[in-house]
Amino acid sequence: MKPRTPQLTLRLDAATSIPDADWGAGTTIAYLGGRLTLVLDTACRVAMRIGDELHVPLPPAASARQICDAAESWLREEALRLFTEKSALAGRQAVTVKLVFGKRSDWARLEGQQLRCHWRLIEQPLAVISQVLTQALASQTPALQSDDLFALA
Repeated sequence: MKPRTPQLTLRLDAATSIPDADWGAGTTIAYLGGRLTLVLDTACRVAMRIGDELHVPLPPAASARQICDAAESWLREEALRLFTEKSALAGRQAVTVKLVFGKRSDWARLEGQQLRCHWRLIEQPLAVISQVLTQALASQTPALQSDDLFALA
């Protein structure tokens, strides 16, 4: 087998590094301006929020990467659902919502009929999310007010 080049080794090693946070049962994650505590729960089939806890369907021996992936996957699904509902409340059903993951991307940007939102916006309070989405959608709908998006709690 051919040895890996040093550049490829660096990229592969960087891709497998675990975030600074210690991912495990009891870890807290940011969600809508608050915190959710992770609970490893083999009784549930899908990740679900129960009060201030996020139950992820993983065994107690799950790796930090598995826990991180399960939690972030749930956060991304919630972000897409919430941003879609908020844009529909603003009367923009024709807009499709896409999540972006770039470190240097805007919180939200309207490109034609596509609202591109950074998935980490889900960590902010609803008031901030509403303001960000209002500003993005107002680029084509000037009469839109941020109060229009507060109806969803």
